Amino acid sequence: MRNLKGFIAYRGTAYHGFQRQSNAVTVQEVLERCLSKVLNEPVTVNGCSRTDTGVHANRFCFNVRTSSAIPCRNLVRGVNGELPKDISFLSAEDADESFHARFNCVGKEYIYKLHCSESKNPFASDLMLHYRRPLDLDRVKMGAKQLVGTHDFASFCADCSTVSTTVRTIYSFDIENCGDTVIMLVKGNGFLYNMIRIMVGTLLDVSERRIEPEDIPSILDARDRLRAGRTAMAHGLYLNRVFYSQSELTAEDTAVPCLFV
Repeated sequence: MRNLKGFIAYRGTAYHGFQRQSNAVTVQEVLERCLSKVLNEPVTVNGCSRTDTGVHANRFCFNVRTSSAIPCRNLVRGVNGELPKDISFLSAEDADESFHARFNCVGKEYIYKLHCSESKNPFASDLMLHYRRPLDLDRVKMGAKQLVGTHDFASFCADCSTVSTTVRTIYSFDIENCGDTVIMLVKGNGFLYNMIRIMVGTLLDVSERRIEPEDIPSILDARDRLRAGRTAMAHGLYLNRVFYSQSELTAEDTAVPCLFV
């Protein structure tokens, strides 16, 4: 029995997240159906993350066990021929028997995209948050710095009932603008439910002077969701990378890549 490690990219607009549900179409359901057809056997996919409805992924990792001997290159080609246009099979490789896309993951990196203009971008529908107000980039960057480090992020969690601890480490929170596009790049060892979207919403409140950058430490200390800002819309969020080694996770990135605009 082979254990395959694969990567996909997907536009999450039409899906109710990654994880299979009984009453809604998800990425996992579609991926498993196409893989099973090409592998000629029913398979179950283990994903690295659930992702919410409308959230996208640039490089989502999964693993799947199969008795098929099909070469990885042929598998990628065959599955891409079956997948809908909003999901792409990027690569596949044979992995160690013990590899699990979710349980072996030591960290993730997310991108949040904003189109900052009074006019909407017709090419960014459901792919960026349309933010009509002027964005105070300096204040937003000051606020983001307060979130880097190891903290209790209970104030930035929509539902903490399913986790044993709300302490997480944010290794970097970089923000850059490319024209009207603002890119927020967040890397951490784990994220709570809606954590990134609440952090982004809070930074938008910082830009609008509803919250001061220096107030964020006290918001963290409060461990109270009501103290943090709004929850930003899901369609601006992308799972960008997943990490399976601590050295890769903690490596410093020199800049936010503009290729994601």
